[in-house]
Amino acid sequence: MVFFKIKIILNKEGVSVQLYFTADTHFFHKDLLGNSDFAPRPFKSVAEMNQTIIDHWNARVTPEDTVYHLGDIALYFIRPERAAEAAILDVLNQLNGHLVLIKGNHDNRALFKYLAQHNYTYGGKPKFEFHDVGAIIKVNHRQYYMTHYPMMMGIVKQIINLHGHIHHYSVNIKEDINVGVDTPETDYLKEKPPFGTPFSMAEIEEMVAGKYNDFQKRR
Repeated sequence: MVFFKIKIILNKEGVSVQLYFTADTHFFHKDLLGNSDFAPRPFKSVAEMNQTIIDHWNARVTPEDTVYHLGDIALYFIRPERAAEAAILDVLNQLNGHLVLIKGNHDNRALFKYLAQHNYTYGGKPKFEFHDVGAIIKVNHRQYYMTHYPMMMGIVKQIINLHGHIHHYSVNIKEDINVGVDTPETDYLKEKPPFGTPFSMAEIEEMVAGKYNDFQKRR
């Protein structure tokens, strides 16, 4: 498994860029609407769901920030396929920030290729960045392995796996944190952000600490 590794960066003014994390937005995915057992989304239409995510995203993320999207951007089955890709691009262009896209099981190569063909400079860097498998960042002496699927890492120190894929389920491993929009890991937060809001680094660390303490109580 090959990862792409980066360090926390500063913008040209020397100000630290804010990092955010999300997954499983499933824009346009009408089968998730309603109270399903897997990923309940109580919206009347995909238009309402899409706009809710866009609004909550932009209420937090600024154009200068970076958002790691850990897969399953959208599911939109219309023909021609290019029309679906154009609609997904239109939604992504409404989202603030530089988007680092990690491929999920519902993100095909054709979509990534289309987005790459329509990429553009945004705040001095490309709007979209693409990774097939995952990425690693280091924050506060801890490494975060970011993947779509949850990882089984064994015994590790100062390594956390941020992932998506499993919607409102949680992996029974304290080092695995689900950052999807449906995640139950928000139970570890004192204040839950509105649906679709990417998680801040502070919220990630709060979830990591909360899950660790939860597991300590089980011993």
